[in-house]
Amino acid sequence: MIAKKPTQNKAKPKTPTARYAGLDLSLTSPGFAVIDVKNRVPTLVATSAVKTDAAESQPLRYEVIEAHALLFFRQHRPDSAIVREIWPPARNYEQNDKVHGAWSAVDRALSRLGLAVVENLSPSTVKKVVTGNGRAEKPQVAEAVRRYLRLGADYKFNAGYDESDAAAVALAYLLREDIIDEIGGIAA
Repeated sequence: MIAKKPTQNKAKPKTPTARYAGLDLSLTSPGFAVIDVKNRVPTLVATSAVKTDAAESQPLRYEVIEAHALLFFRQHRPDSAIVREIWPPARNYEQNDKVHGAWSAVDRALSRLGLAVVENLSPSTVKKVVTGNGRAEKPQVAEAVRRYLRLGADYKFNAGYDESDAAAVALAYLLREDIIDEIGGIAA
C-alpha cells in the first residue's frame, strides 16, 4: 500500500490593502478623504473638512488648514497615492491666490510626513468619471460616492459636499487607473 502524502492546507496569498487620499481644497472649507482598497473594493476610512473663519487673516487661515491636514494625514496616512482636484484658473487673481495658498498649506503638511500629491484632476474629469456626467451637480456626485463606497442613502457627510467631493477625487483616480471596478448604472 502506498502512503499518501498529507494534504497541505495552502492559504491564499493575502491581498494587501492600499490607502488613497483625495483633496478638494479651498480657503473656506477644504475637504479631505481617505479610502482603502482591497481586492478592487473601495472602503471609506475617513473624511474631514475644516471651516476657516473669514474674519481672520489669510495667513492664519492657511495655518489652520496646514495644521488640520497634518493631523488628519498623520492619523490616516495614505501609502499609495494622494490626488487633488485642480482649480481652473480664474480671471480673479485673488481667488486663484486663495486656492493656491490652501494647496501650499496642505503641501507643507504632507511634506512633513514624507508625503506628496501625485496627481491632479480637473473638476469635470472627476464628475465624468464618477457620475458619467462631466457637469454633474454636487448632490449627484455625493450620491455616486455613496454608491461606490457602499454607504447608505441616508449617510450624511459631516461638512456638506467638501468631504464627498474629496472622496470623489480619490474615486475618480481609482477608476481611471483601473484600481476599482465601475458599478452598475455609472459609466465613466
